[in-house]
Amino acid sequence: MSGEKFTRREMMYEGKAKRLYATDDPEVVLVEYKDSFTAFNGEKRAEMSGKGRLNNLISSEIFEYLARNSVPLHFIERVDELRQLAVRVKIVPLEVVVRNITTGSIVKRLGVEEGMKLDRPLLEFYYKDDALGDPIVTEDHALLFGWAHEEDLLRIKEITLRVNDLLKKLFAPLGIVLVDFKLEFGHDSKGSLLLADEISPDTCRFWDSSTGDRLDKDRFRKDLGDVLGAYEEIYKRLSARDK
Repeated sequence: MSGEKFTRREMMYEGKAKRLYATDDPEVVLVEYKDSFTAFNGEKRAEMSGKGRLNNLISSEIFEYLARNSVPLHFIERVDELRQLAVRVKIVPLEVVVRNITTGSIVKRLGVEEGMKLDRPLLEFYYKDDALGDPIVTEDHALLFGWAHEEDLLRIKEITLRVNDLLKKLFAPLGIVLVDFKLEFGHDSKGSLLLADEISPDTCRFWDSSTGDRLDKDRFRKDLGDVLGAYEEIYKRLSARDK
């Protein structure tokens, strides 16, 4: 399948980091990455030229790796430096966060020590609603309020834990620690559950295994500087690896 076969049509959706366009195939969308940074539910914003390119390249590399390892994805292929083709899905209104090491909101929320390496991955669900600040929810919330079926939750957890294992195997040889990350899922027109959205330094926390330097959006959140340099370093290491 080639991006040249698809014509970009009307914009279907614009989010904080991406725009989605219809194509002449009703089952396929064109995903265009933006140069926008947002944090703290949109309270902090900035534009940095080149950010969309890096997230598209990084996410494409990761999705291609996951596809080779039989993870069901909405990703089809990278079209160019800013765009991907993806299967059109109806997003499950839950964000799944996987934590391998404690940092960020869980430290503030629970008062636990930062930098604790957890004995096993911690999975958390958040309800996708910007107006509510994407609150943390339980599986019972998801089931009782109809956000997901029990079969969906079981499959989401299964895929998420597999992705965590695969990403740790991918990044460890590159000198990168996978601290935590967020996933989203959606159903295609046949009802199949697919991993969707993106996997990038916007949605993951990456620490350099030697220096502990942050190589992700925390550099923007915490005003650490050289944000795009960190993203570029992630792509440099990913693209230089043996595939």
